[in-house]
Amino acid sequence: MKPENLFGFFTEISQIPRESGHEEQIIDYLKKFAERRSLRYRTDKAGNVVIIKDATPGMEDLPVVVLQSHSDMVCEKTSNSDHNFATDPIKFVEEDGWLIAKETTLGADCGIGMAAQLAILDASDIPHGPLEALFTTEEETGLTGAKSLKPGFITGNILINLDSEDEGELFIGCAGGIDTTATFKHKEEQVSGDYTFIKAGFYGSTGGHSGDDIDKGRANANQLLARFLYKIHNRKNFILCEIDGGNKRNAIARDAYAIFGIAHDSLEEIRECFNRVASEIKEEYRVSDPGLDGIFQVTEKCKSHIDTKIAIKLIRVLNGIPHGVLAMSQDIPGFVETSTNLAAVKMVSSGNITVTTSQRSSLNSARHYAAERIESALILAGASVTHESEYPGWKPDPTSKLLSICRESYKRIFSKDPVVRAIHAGLECGLFLDIYPGLDMISFGPTVKGAHAPGERLEIASVEKFWKLLTDVLYNIKDYSK
Repeated sequence: MKPENLFGFFTEISQIPRESGHEEQIIDYLKKFAERRSLRYRTDKAGNVVIIKDATPGMEDLPVVVLQSHSDMVCEKTSNSDHNFATDPIKFVEEDGWLIAKETTLGADCGIGMAAQLAILDASDIPHGPLEALFTTEEETGLTGAKSLKPGFITGNILINLDSEDEGELFIGCAGGIDTTATFKHKEEQVSGDYTFIKAGFYGSTGGHSGDDIDKGRANANQLLARFLYKIHNRKNFILCEIDGGNKRNAIARDAYAIFGIAHDSLEEIRECFNRVASEIKEEYRVSDPGLDGIFQVTEKCKSHIDTKIAIKLIRVLNGIPHGVLAMSQDIPGFVETSTNLAAVKMVSSGNITVTTSQRSSLNSARHYAAERIESALILAGASVTHESEYPGWKPDPTSKLLSICRESYKRIFSKDPVVRAIHAGLECGLFLDIYPGLDMISFGPTVKGAHAPGERLEIASVEKFWKLLTDVLYNIKDYSK
């Protein structure tokens, strides 16, 4: 696989645990990488690392370029996987021109960007001006590292973000986001009476990135589960014992289940209802989610159940709140402007159930309104609601000098024009502008599919094209001041 040095560093990175919030080992790796090569580096309290490399001879007077990626990854796995993200290396295979992690996320988001930075820092035959390689922490769980940056941590006014996932596309803007979390408090009640207990749910949906894949029409397992539960929740002998669905706020929920009790004599009727709903769902999502399936089985007796009034309110609101695209851009044809993701439903402690959602928009006002809509529905259902992890969008600048250089490089190398657009996903660029308002920025990368979900894959051929573009742009920064 070419470039060999880049893929070599990606393989090394894949051996190191780096789940968001648990990045100690990858941070230590970056420090040792710099020390072994006598490169200067800085760190801060958030774990951000910047490694400095001097210009190659004759290019010392060029402006400083910041190459940026994030050091964490989304850790998702299939329901039957025994992978331990805290200790195990990521396992991937080469198949039909792709690197694929079949049971877990691959970590190409943003491991391939990190590998490109390291390959350039390690190389002696790539001409470039002064470089700063910035590695930020906890991007996937709220852009924490980027929010913690202070003036002076980086000095360059040109920044190339390496966190995009479509080769041939140059990104000059992104959506901002906000998380909305509801907490339902309930009294656990002891099961009294005679019930048949059922575990039912849905699994194997495609999932994906809650921003970049939100317009793909993929199934959300939390919604599917609520759709079924809504049909049976009003029965006299229905009790809800357990509910669990989804995981990360920035991933579309792939699996969800509930454990509930029903009267003995209604078992076959409830089973028929589930089979009917499952059949409908499979037909509706046969294209986007071919692996989607359901589970319905008798299980062991529960000792307690959720307060019935709260259970009914929870099921109703999960069935009612939206998931997916809320508005398309009126300025950019085909571009998602505003969306919401019903990310996770968790019984986090005795008496507490959380519902996590995430709203995105390229317009601040629309993002806030989307969060308020979700908040309104959840409050009506009796939950307490908080908003957190807000981050700004990045407004496109079509007059950017950096964009002009990147566009010309791409056309010269590949004899065609790149696509220039914004992305409906959170990049750290919007936050960088708050701290370093003079930055000229662009984002590009190789092709990654299925980010934030098991089966994430990286197109090998696109990596070489990404590398050629990156190294050519670094050389042609010499034209920036013209």
